[in-house]
Amino acid sequence: MNLSLMDIIGWCVFGLIVGAIARFLMPGRQSMGMIMTMVLGVVGSFAGGFLSSLIFRNWENLMKPAGWIMSIVGALVVLLVYGKISKAKT
Repeated sequence: MNLSLMDIIGWCVFGLIVGAIARFLMPGRQSMGMIMTMVLGVVGSFAGGFLSSLIFRNWENLMKPAGWIMSIVGALVVLLVYGKISKAKT
C-alpha cells in the first residue's frame, strides 16, 4: 500500500469528522481529546467496513474502510466498547 501525505491528511480529517459525529450521537460524556476523536473515526471506519462485509457477505476484503454511514455506525460501536472498557478500569 502506497500512502502519500495527502492520503494520510485525508484520513485524519475524515476520522476527525466521523469521530465527532459519533461522539455527538452517543449520549453521555466522553472524555477524549481531538487526537482520540480522530483515532475513533479512523478505527470506526474500519470497524464499519468489517460490519458491512459481515452483513453483505462480501468476504473478499474483510479489513477495508467503509463509507460515511457505516463509518459512523462503526465509530459508535467502537465508542460503546471504549466506554465499557474505560469504565471497567476505574
